[in-house]
Amino acid sequence: MAKAASSTVVVPKYRKYLLVFYSSFAAYFVLLVVLYLNGYFSIEDDLGNKSDTMVDAAVMEKMEAGFAKLAASDSKSLLKKYLTKEVFDALKNKKTSFGSTLLDCVQSGFENHDSGVGIYAPDAEAYSVFSDLFDPIIEDYHKGFKKTDKHPAADFGDVASFGNVDPTGEFVVSTRVRCGRSMEGYPFNPCLTEAQYKEMEDKVSSTLSALEGELKGKFYPLTGMDKAVQQQLIDDHFLFKEGDRFLQAANACRFWPTGRGIYHNDNKTFLVWCNEEDHLRIISMQMGGDLGQVYRRLVTAVNDIEKRIPFSHHDRLGFLTFCPTNLGTTIRASVHIKVPKLAKDYAKLESIADKYNLQVRGTRGEHSEAEGGIYDISNKRRMGLTEYQAVKEMYDGISELIKIEKSL
Repeated sequence: MAKAASSTVVVPKYRKYLLVFYSSFAAYFVLLVVLYLNGYFSIEDDLGNKSDTMVDAAVMEKMEAGFAKLAASDSKSLLKKYLTKEVFDALKNKKTSFGSTLLDCVQSGFENHDSGVGIYAPDAEAYSVFSDLFDPIIEDYHKGFKKTDKHPAADFGDVASFGNVDPTGEFVVSTRVRCGRSMEGYPFNPCLTEAQYKEMEDKVSSTLSALEGELKGKFYPLTGMDKAVQQQLIDDHFLFKEGDRFLQAANACRFWPTGRGIYHNDNKTFLVWCNEEDHLRIISMQMGGDLGQVYRRLVTAVNDIEKRIPFSHHDRLGFLTFCPTNLGTTIRASVHIKVPKLAKDYAKLESIADKYNLQVRGTRGEHSEAEGGIYDISNKRRMGLTEYQAVKEMYDGISELIKIEKSL
């Protein structure tokens, strides 16, 4: 009688090894996923910056609610224009290595539907991690600076080439040129710790105190400021305030006034703000329309300070600061100017200014009113052109405005 065939399945050795390998690989993969979701691993963006994807549930809820309100509003901000549902869904789970979320970038625009832009960068990495939102806003504001474009190398040009934009003194009350700078190795205001604020103030104070010549002056910390000094700075219109509702909503005023301070030279024609909106606001100014003197002073100061404090700079975006409107050169050349005839038709004034890439503000800057018919008018473009070109746009534009005012 024949024996029944054995039911035992013989598995070749190599298949056993494959089964062990696949089982181990699957377990390892599951472990990696679990660790990744719990924040043990991060992803790198195209700039080499790392970010995880764990966004707190409360933050997500606030983000979703803010987006819904903005979408239903009649806001004309660039934030609303470019934060589509598709972009929102693609970015809402992302974070920078500093822990910044999309909400940190957009919460000012969520809370203030009358914002013109509505977005800030809580740290330098945000420009890359949330590039799907920042890039089109940058392109729109900076007149077509595309994500494939590269900001040119710094070039202040011939500082002696500018003269007085209003030699007779009939229209221009004062002239100012400023730039913003971020200190390399530090995040922006929303991510700074109290200890970092103090450390930065010490570095800035010691650096500025070493300036010589016409830049020589004194640093005044806001913390513990003497009342008499405070009043003098107010009288000189040097003292900056804690920040408007737009900056407050962006968490730009944490630990106030710790780490904040003001420096000015003896002649009161050179000023530096420490940790106001940006790490540094470097300002050159004087009465009248002599742009040449003002610009030369600024260039000298920036070059001297940069020898002692490394600035945050990116090959494509130029100098990095808190607001995407202030990238690239970060140069803002402005005048306080009286144009009473043009001012009677404000829409016309803005139309002409826009033609020459100029921005019209109130006497005390953004979100303020014109006092006594005096406007603050500056170059609008800061990106995709050199420092010299940015200042020349303002010089040429103001010259044209004065010609038009005279012709009316």
